[in-house]
Amino acid sequence: MSNTIDSVETKKSGHPKGLYVLFITEMWERFSYYGMRAIFILFMTKALLMDKAFASTIYGNYTGLVYLTPLIGGYVADRYWGNRKSIFWGGIMMALGQFMLFGSAMLYQQYSAADGISISHLLFYGGLGFLIFGNGFFKPNISTMVGQLYPEGDNRLDSAMTIFYMGINLGAFIAPLVTGFFGDTGDPADFKWGFFAAAIGMIVSTITFELLKNKYVVTAEGEAVGMPPVKEEVKPEDKKPTDVKSVVGYIALALGLGFVFYQFAGLDEIAATMLSITITAMLSIIRDETLTKIEKQRIGVIYICALFVIFFWSAFEQAGASLTFFADEQTNRNIGSWEMPASFFQSFNALFIVALAPIMAWLWTKLGSHKMEPASPYKQSIGLFFLALGYLVIAFGVKDVDPDVKVSMMWLVSLYFIHTIGELALSPIGLSMVVKLSPVKFTSLLMGVWFLAMANANKFAGVLSGFYPDPAKPTPSLLGFQIETLYDFFMIFVFMAGGASIILFFLSKLLLKMMHGIR
Repeated sequence: MSNTIDSVETKKSGHPKGLYVLFITEMWERFSYYGMRAIFILFMTKALLMDKAFASTIYGNYTGLVYLTPLIGGYVADRYWGNRKSIFWGGIMMALGQFMLFGSAMLYQQYSAADGISISHLLFYGGLGFLIFGNGFFKPNISTMVGQLYPEGDNRLDSAMTIFYMGINLGAFIAPLVTGFFGDTGDPADFKWGFFAAAIGMIVSTITFELLKNKYVVTAEGEAVGMPPVKEEVKPEDKKPTDVKSVVGYIALALGLGFVFYQFAGLDEIAATMLSITITAMLSIIRDETLTKIEKQRIGVIYICALFVIFFWSAFEQAGASLTFFADEQTNRNIGSWEMPASFFQSFNALFIVALAPIMAWLWTKLGSHKMEPASPYKQSIGLFFLALGYLVIAFGVKDVDPDVKVSMMWLVSLYFIHTIGELALSPIGLSMVVKLSPVKFTSLLMGVWFLAMANANKFAGVLSGFYPDPAKPTPSLLGFQIETLYDFFMIFVFMAGGASIILFFLSKLLLKMMHGIR
């Protein structure tokens, strides 16, 4: 019966209507996130007057922690709340966070007369906190719900994730144009309107989901998706005592690893915390006694691919940091008599996503019908290759160019176009892979682990952005390599992403064996 209904649904629309509800919900949430991100580092440097290195650190800490908290949100959803409740409260927290940033921007010139503490700074850091925890409940759960709309083994899932990803980027395309138009005007006092627009986007997202979820976010059989887990009735004699030793052991492991990373590896508190939690979470899941050997191997594939995801996103997320500096300072943004705001450049990636996502979705489906579609690990190695290629193009675009000379915006636009191809080959495919390889009871939690990799990547992105060359400051050095010019800076990402692409490509055959028939 299930297969019959599903086939009818497929013939009617190709995808369940719930996909498009989640599409719209995520679109407005991403509008909120990317709208804020478009002006985030500019607000810090131009209104709060932070220097580039410190602003890059804050950027890396924020974007990293945004992807750390999904582990908490995934756990709460899997064990207690379910996806729906988690998404609602995540949306509420993020809306509050955006309004606090609005308040910060309104009061950026006002200080407490009593102790000199900036009210604006307090609202700024408080708003970031609400955004971080709100995202933790929202992000892993809405991605998981997309997978739950489809029966196991449905070959439409990669296509669905690509369509869903198009929604993400439709919001990401519109957002910098709106928040940049209202907030990035050259007057620091206008940043507040950009944050206000981001807050409205988050409210629209939450309301849309609440109004439409019961009617449309259901399976082919009409069963609601994302409900709280059903608590099984267990006889008192069958109840297992809480394994206190294991809990204490994992806490001790996380603390110990954090101390080692902070004390001996030179990582700051945030980076050490992220890495230690990531490793501990991975170990706690893979050591679960209920997992079969095949399930453990499939989870191992998720872990290995997550490592390579770090290399991808640490380079890709320069868009909100060093590439924004590049757009603001060394890119000729004049179109006739109009100068394009630097924040607008963050829309190009999303624009290309919206344009190319249907093509990529069609391509995977077409190749799949001819049994020629590359498996997920190969697709992700292709994504890393295009990332390296994008940086190679812009590196040669700025090679031997005087720092005082602004280059054509086409170099930056070309980078975003090439990176978009790489992103489409890696990101939605990675989300789909996690859903397909995860045991049902660990799906949201493993989605949280996947985002943990992105957390580490975003933190690393902020660190790497700090090496952006500034003529007014000493020449930065990375592993003994002197970063004297923009060419040197961009080549870091060429070697990092290119090397990761080659290694993952040659590992893919082994990973396919570990996936046991899932592609």
